[in-house]
Amino acid sequence: MRTVKLTIEYEGTLYCGWQVQPNGVSIQEKIMEAIFRITGEQTTLHGSGRTDAGVHAKGQCASFKTNSNIPIHRIPRALNTYLPEDIAVIAAEDKEEGFHARYSAIGKKYSYQLYINPHRSPLKRLYSWHLRQMPDIDRMRQTLSLFQGTRDFASFRASRSDVSDTVRSIWTTELVMNGDICRISFEGNGFLYKMVRMLVAATVEVGLNRKNVADIEERLCGKEIKDHKY
Repeated sequence: MRTVKLTIEYEGTLYCGWQVQPNGVSIQEKIMEAIFRITGEQTTLHGSGRTDAGVHAKGQCASFKTNSNIPIHRIPRALNTYLPEDIAVIAAEDKEEGFHARYSAIGKKYSYQLYINPHRSPLKRLYSWHLRQMPDIDRMRQTLSLFQGTRDFASFRASRSDVSDTVRSIWTTELVMNGDICRISFEGNGFLYKMVRMLVAATVEVGLNRKNVADIEERLCGKEIKDHKY
């Protein structure tokens, strides 16, 4: 069987997230339906990571196995024929046996966008969190620096998280201001359920002087963890 890697882009407003769920339509479900349409095979599509409801993606990877002999350069166009306009496959590659989009991933990057303006924007409402007042950017950057390294992020995951190991490594954090748009980015080896949203929320709380940097340090469960075995 062939192992095919897909690079996918989507606008996630209408979806319950990446993973197939009984309570809504998912990105994974729509792409698996398209794969069936072009190959006639029921296959499992493995994503490099899960995304939450309403999250958008640019360059997310996924992989599946197939017996189809469709030339690799034709797969993106063939799949896009059966995908809705808010989901697209932008590239496909044949990969070696053993490749798996989740377990072969070496890192992930999540960005969260803030729109800082006294007035709401209909055009930005699906792509940003609206803040009506300017937070203290220096305090926010100080908070973000606390998240770098290998740490226990147990207190920065949603209650529905089903993983037992809550240690993750964040390699870089970044805050960039561009007019009234603030983009906060995290790059690391993986993230817990809704972890990025909770990290951003904590950072904004400090920026708005609702919490202190010391409060965030306390939530991080102590010192940086060394030599953690994943």
